[in-house]
Amino acid sequence: MSSYALACAVAEVPDGGALRATVVGVDVALIRMDGEIHAVSDTCSHEQVSLSEGEVDDGEIECWQHGSRFDLRSGQPTSLPATEPIAVYPVKIDGDDVLVDVANPVNSNRLQ
Repeated sequence: MSSYALACAVAEVPDGGALRATVVGVDVALIRMDGEIHAVSDTCSHEQVSLSEGEVDDGEIECWQHGSRFDLRSGQPTSLPATEPIAVYPVKIDGDDVLVDVANPVNSNRLQ
């Protein structure tokens, strides 16, 4: 059962950057890349720091602290030191609003 909730306005998500939002008590990084908005866990699986403060490039978000990178579509780490994936959440655009379903990560079978 999906449970989409309001994250922010579409206009708030920077192009090629990230925005931190709290959706139903879950911290999420919202990223606009190539006209599409992605939602991933805002917490790096390596050091528990905010990913939304990092750089976004080539379909990945990089943790500002130690350089771990994560694929925006799968949540899989693409560089060390992180070895565990982060959650990737379904996103729906409703008019001017970004809705995220934090209860049903699309990669839940990959999360430990």
